[in-house]
Amino acid sequence: MSARQPLHASHHAPTVLAREEPSFTRIEKSPFGTLPEGADVWLFQLKNAHGLVCKVMNHGAAITELHLPDRKGNCSDVVLGHSSLADYLKNEAYLGATIGRVANRISDARFVLDGKVYQLSANDGANHLHGGLRGFDRVVWNAEPSIQKSAASLLLTYLSRDGEEGYPGSLSVQVRYTLTDQNELRMEYEATTDKPTPVNLTNHTYFNLAGGGDIRNHVLTVNADHYTPLNASHVPTGAITPVAGTTADFRIPTRIGSRLANDSDCHSGFNHNYVLNGNGPRLAFAARLHEPASGRVLELWTNQPGLQFYTGQYIQSVPPGKRGLIPGSNLSISRTPSIIRAFPP
Repeated sequence: MSARQPLHASHHAPTVLAREEPSFTRIEKSPFGTLPEGADVWLFQLKNAHGLVCKVMNHGAAITELHLPDRKGNCSDVVLGHSSLADYLKNEAYLGATIGRVANRISDARFVLDGKVYQLSANDGANHLHGGLRGFDRVVWNAEPSIQKSAASLLLTYLSRDGEEGYPGSLSVQVRYTLTDQNELRMEYEATTDKPTPVNLTNHTYFNLAGGGDIRNHVLTVNADHYTPLNASHVPTGAITPVAGTTADFRIPTRIGSRLANDSDCHSGFNHNYVLNGNGPRLAFAARLHEPASGRVLELWTNQPGLQFYTGQYIQSVPPGKRGLIPGSNLSISRTPSIIRAFPP
């Protein structure tokens, strides 16, 4: 896929696909561009009764915008993204995208399953990262919008064929985004396969609750007593280390900038996988992010064992985002399936 090939987008008015009149919950669909091979890409706008807006495109099943009011009622887009499909195609930072088959890195781009060695595409030096050269962030998903009770929902589906990027088995994947009138953005993932295969899905949205600037004054809480250290290639060493006494300790609300001051420990930023407390089949509190100036609060709840906290220090080379924002000033907190609860003041 070449970003230099021409792309175009229609400027027709968005189509209202579904609407719930009592609460004004609604979904709109509008064209976002055309890929070089001819496939159309669509943008879906989900809006709840309180005016929260989440926009998702079916290329990469990616969140492109999330608008939240501050304590004065002023709305801002609090996630990083691009204004055009062309910039997304040049983007190597996975902004807002669904990641698969396996999020994060697989050492030496290979794994052994049932005694057989599987060689994957190497797209991060010698390692395999975020599903490879053409991971789930680089494909067009089928999209089905719907209005549920007091919620707008978008179901995205994709079939990953046997052998895609080196993985065994055909994998049928679905991701459902639901924006509720309780100010919840639900992300629910399901996958079925006809052969044993590794699967580790996530969402790669970067948040800045101030709507601009950097994230040093954001206050973060992570419900984790341990994390998994990385080697020089950013692959977990296999150790599970207590956060106590390290810059990775966010068990109590802590200003992110106070931890970034210690470059020897966090190398000017975080890229840490936390081992969450209270792992089990039910959704549990994982993290809370608060931006004091705006008053915006975001919580993450999940039933998965790990949470990746990344402050974007390695992505300054991607094209500037919406409104000219520089990607390196935002952070990504990801784990799925999950509920993100936004609390406008």
